[in-house]
Amino acid sequence: MTRKQKRLAIIGGGMSFILAAVLLVLFAFGQSVAYFYMPSDLASGSVRPGTRIRLGGLVGEGSIKRGGGTDVDFTVTDPGGAVVQVRYAGILPDLFREGQGVVTEGHFEADGQLFSADTVLAKHDERYVPKEVAERLKEQGLWQHGDSKQ
Repeated sequence: MTRKQKRLAIIGGGMSFILAAVLLVLFAFGQSVAYFYMPSDLASGSVRPGTRIRLGGLVGEGSIKRGGGTDVDFTVTDPGGAVVQVRYAGILPDLFREGQGVVTEGHFEADGQLFSADTVLAKHDERYVPKEVAERLKEQGLWQHGDSKQ
């Protein structure tokens, strides 16, 4: 091999390595994306079972049912009246209660009716509403707080 061929081989190998690294990073980011939905957004059935999403809204009044161990069933609602049944196995945040803002992350089961959550986030004080929930409520004209500071 001549000097020029060696140099081109090294440059080609380096470019191939960089391209492979960029593709792996893009693939990893694509797998970790979880889109945010509210219960009224899911009425169209646009989310396939098994697709990882974030579901936000308010915990339904009288909907919390504790099972054996750490299993909890509850509903997530929005002011539009849509309701999604959620099942969570784990320890709930201390501030989790009925009528409060919540964001859950997980996927719909094969039947498409039950949302299986692996993460539940609750609001941290009486004025806080998760950012995504507040934005959606504002878009729908349903924002009720006079003070929109977060």
